[in-house]
Amino acid sequence: MYIHQRNNWPEFKWNQPKLTPLLAEVRHLQGRLLGRMEQLGFRLREEATLQTLTQDVVKTSEIEGEKLDAQQVRSSLARRMGIDIGALPQIDRNVEGIVEVMLDATRKHDTPMAEERLFSWHAALFPTGRSGMRRIVVGGWRTKDSGDMQVVSGPMGKETIHYEAPSHNLLKKEMARFIKWCNSASDIDPVLKSALAHFWFVTIHPFEDGNGRIARAIADMMLARSERTSQRFYSLSSQIQSERSDYYLVLERCQKGTLDITEWMDWFLNCLRRAIGASEKILETVLVKAGFWKAHAGESFNDRQRKIINRLLDGFEGKLTSSKWAKLTKCSQDTALRDITDLVERKILRKDEAGGRSTSYTLISS
Repeated sequence: MYIHQRNNWPEFKWNQPKLTPLLAEVRHLQGRLLGRMEQLGFRLREEATLQTLTQDVVKTSEIEGEKLDAQQVRSSLARRMGIDIGALPQIDRNVEGIVEVMLDATRKHDTPMAEERLFSWHAALFPTGRSGMRRIVVGGWRTKDSGDMQVVSGPMGKETIHYEAPSHNLLKKEMARFIKWCNSASDIDPVLKSALAHFWFVTIHPFEDGNGRIARAIADMMLARSERTSQRFYSLSSQIQSERSDYYLVLERCQKGTLDITEWMDWFLNCLRRAIGASEKILETVLVKAGFWKAHAGESFNDRQRKIINRLLDGFEGKLTSSKWAKLTKCSQDTALRDITDLVERKILRKDEAGGRSTSYTLISS
């Protein structure tokens, strides 16, 4: 029997005394992080938010097996946030879609949840009306033609069914109840409400595809409400991705269990605690970047040099060569070499030991 088939569904319960110490720790960590970020000033907080949301978008898609280009994600986010990073002129539609969803969820966290809002999110995730090669219902609940909504694994003919969601004819009622709960005042702590919203939505599984990504967007929306800020400084999706196996195992056990979902709530809070802890890396990156430009405030850089230095400070993948410089800045090889040589002479870049045709360069950030 699945949890949604229980007589008292969806009257969820959990062991509050067990969760209280962990919830108190998470709330303390949230407050301490927000306090530290408040001291940085608006510009650096927006930079940290850009870093966080880039991780969130990339990792929430990666959980579902979709690999997005991180630079495209960052460019799409920056353009919408009004941050000038020399954004890419062309960005994939799938990237634009998930970016729109995440920004709507977090920047408009106080906007009431509504059926049409969820439909808009879903349509943004699937701009072609297809999931891979398969045509799906987009911007609407799954239908009779969608068939049974099952979570399966294993080779064809030997599949293991991990979970089966409520039938399509129950979705309108189920989602109306869920949306009403999302918008209602509650005695539940907002962080616990985030955990419950994630579990409840993904258990209903109302769409043919994209349920996990939308469930995590809803969780982020609830977390933004709990912190009363649209700025994001930690990535829950990044932490879930790194613990993906446990994530699916806990979901499966609870979806096949009773209405006591203490195990899920405990796992979610621990995952969130680790996500907040991992935000130190984001903070360090932002501070290093700010420190670099402060140290070189009186120096002159052309637009190409600023663009590449920022790429290096943000975490450049691979090695920087003159050919990559030329490609990224759309300039000639000779111009790229002049730019690089100038920075090497000013001790901003250093030439790596391995020379030859593939000479690479590293930023001297301190």
